[in-house]
Amino acid sequence: MTKRIVIAGTGSGSGKTTVTLSLLGALKRRGLAVQPFKCGPDYIDPTYHTAICGRQSRNLDSWMGDADTMTAVFQRASIDADISVIEGVMGMFDGKNPLKDDGSTAHIGQILDAPVLLVIDASGAARSAAAVVKGFQSMAPGRIKGVIANKTGSDGHFKMIKQAVMQECGIPVIGHLTKMPNVSVPERHLGLVPAVERGDLNELFDTLAEAAEKSIDLDQLLTIAQAAELSPAQSSVFSHKLGSPVTIAVAKDAAFHFYYEENFEVLRSLGADIHFFSPLAGECVPEEADALYIGGGFPEEFAPALAAQCAVRKSIKQAIESGMPALAECGGFMFLTEELITVDNHVYPMCSVIPGRTVMKSIRAALGYRELTALTGAWLTDGLQVKGHEFHYSIFKPNSNVVPAFQSAGRFGAKPDGCIAHNAVTGYAHFYFPSNTEFAAAFVEAARLFKQKEVTV
Repeated sequence: MTKRIVIAGTGSGSGKTTVTLSLLGALKRRGLAVQPFKCGPDYIDPTYHTAICGRQSRNLDSWMGDADTMTAVFQRASIDADISVIEGVMGMFDGKNPLKDDGSTAHIGQILDAPVLLVIDASGAARSAAAVVKGFQSMAPGRIKGVIANKTGSDGHFKMIKQAVMQECGIPVIGHLTKMPNVSVPERHLGLVPAVERGDLNELFDTLAEAAEKSIDLDQLLTIAQAAELSPAQSSVFSHKLGSPVTIAVAKDAAFHFYYEENFEVLRSLGADIHFFSPLAGECVPEEADALYIGGGFPEEFAPALAAQCAVRKSIKQAIESGMPALAECGGFMFLTEELITVDNHVYPMCSVIPGRTVMKSIRAALGYRELTALTGAWLTDGLQVKGHEFHYSIFKPNSNVVPAFQSAGRFGAKPDGCIAHNAVTGYAHFYFPSNTEFAAAFVEAARLFKQKEVTV
């Protein structure tokens, strides 16, 4: 038997993250090796998971990756863990399609045959909480094994909810968290502020862990979490025949840190050595780099600091103009434009690789999954497909015609998307390499060709 549990919610705002962090902290205090996961494409919640557990949180997204890939991701990360805790996304059944479970927390629970704890927002409810739980039970027969009530007003309030749910639904209510008005995780336009920016989080984590120890039955949780062994995954996305080694420089700091850990694992399986560097800290593109990868993040929050790093910006521009293969996603794409304009109309120079500017808006500009089909350009081959996700508050205003990198299909149809600049592939989409490892392989092969060219010059 192995221990794994899904923390699902009735909807966004029900308190999944607060409950998950509380449980992660409390279980870690017991001396357990706790492996965290996050359903869906979100980058920010996993930073908190990683900080509190001391283990890299992983994303499980059953739309961007198939069931066998999700099983492989789960098994690889959980192999030496005492318990795996999987935080859901939105409401339990919310995913790609309102008529199917695809991409939802429920779907991940099914794939991993994992017991589900349902988090309900208990504020303003008593017996009615049982009706909510019963409704969720009806759409996932036998999957929900317990309930946690969040935002209760008192122990007495919790007792009423517990009695009603256990009588009407026949499953245990293993605890609750009372309203904690003085405890909050700060937010900004893309959601929770990443832990990497927060500094010392020990006080927050201790408060949440103590709350869970006080009012959630952790022994009962561990009993519920017992589940049968999963059959070994057959996925080959992390096992490839290695070619000659190459070095991929990856920008990683508080401005650029939205990366799927599985992307790095796929690159490594293809023979790439990952070399992290920090543009914010004034680190230029490493001399040994054969390719450059700049992920998403919050460049707008650090625009003055990035603009001040003239040598860094120059090194990136020179590297790309020399023909070095590059991949830039969302925040990385913004960094490669000529300038970034903040909501308060401050203008900051960026790397000037892409002819145009990005302009921050106060309302969301795009959100959703993307199926991307490559157009010929840079290191892409026509028709190469990859899946990803888009979520941003800025818009791109080109100064001249740009060459699109992809045909991008989403909820509202298909359109040309992204930009080709020299040997760089850029755009707003965050790519998920396990959705098609040929995409990552093309990037690594481009790095090999560039390295060979540099050696022969």
